[in-house]
Amino acid sequence: MCDEQTVKDNAAYLKRQDRISRRTFATLAGSAAVVAGLGVVGETALAETVEVVEENIKVTTPDGVADCYFVRPVKGKHAAVIVWPDIVGLRPAYKTMGKRLAESGYAVLVVNPYYRKATAPVVPAGSSFQDQSVRDTIFPLARSLSAKTNVVDAKAFVKFLDQQPSVDTGRKIGTTGYCMGGSMVMRTAATLPERIGAGATFHGGGLATDADDSPHLLVPKMKASFMFAIAGNDDEKDPKAKELLKAAYETADLPAEIKVYEGTLHGWCALDSAVYNQAAANHAHTRLLALFDKALA
Repeated sequence: MCDEQTVKDNAAYLKRQDRISRRTFATLAGSAAVVAGLGVVGETALAETVEVVEENIKVTTPDGVADCYFVRPVKGKHAAVIVWPDIVGLRPAYKTMGKRLAESGYAVLVVNPYYRKATAPVVPAGSSFQDQSVRDTIFPLARSLSAKTNVVDAKAFVKFLDQQPSVDTGRKIGTTGYCMGGSMVMRTAATLPERIGAGATFHGGGLATDADDSPHLLVPKMKASFMFAIAGNDDEKDPKAKELLKAAYETADLPAEIKVYEGTLHGWCALDSAVYNQAAANHAHTRLLALFDKALA
């Protein structure tokens, strides 16, 4: 989970690397240059992409109206995917990431988890998690969320997707989450086991702990296949977490790919992250597509 230690880790990393600044990258995030940079995944070229249509939409929930980004192929019906962003929330980088997934043939809803308090984006373009003012804004928003709000939202977003002409309701829904979104993915899968066929978390935080409400304790309620892409420094801080996850899925007899991406830092999959690792993120994206291709068929 993003915290003050994340700030320290990022600062140390940036001192060692000649990186594109977060502010500059935010300007480029939606550009052809960045999208072109996504064209190779590990050592394997991405499959041919499809034309998509994208729009900012409103989803009514029991708690209000959520501003979201919905992107899907122009033609046909497709398996749906819900994307839960990291602690900074819905922003251009996640729209680019959602569009990339849609171009592989999915109807993708990228949500604003903070809609009860603020519309997206909740911080200005180019803002850095390293800035105290940014953390002062997003930490209270993150604390306003709970397992209860997650369940309310998951039900509302699935209901919305199942009403869309572009969604094939005969296929299971996938869901992905980054940072704090990891626990949201797991709660979504446990809340709607008949609809959620696959889940994936990327540098997820607090997924397997000793707490009575730890997300990994929900695994027996799930029917979904999973993958966990774990940041190297997150594993160093809490090596026990991956073992708890492995045990939970083995006991439930559910498939789960649990991999530590050595050399990566928390936040490494987000396009606008100061510690974005393109090679590792592309590899994880390849594994995500393989998971969805099998579990959402």
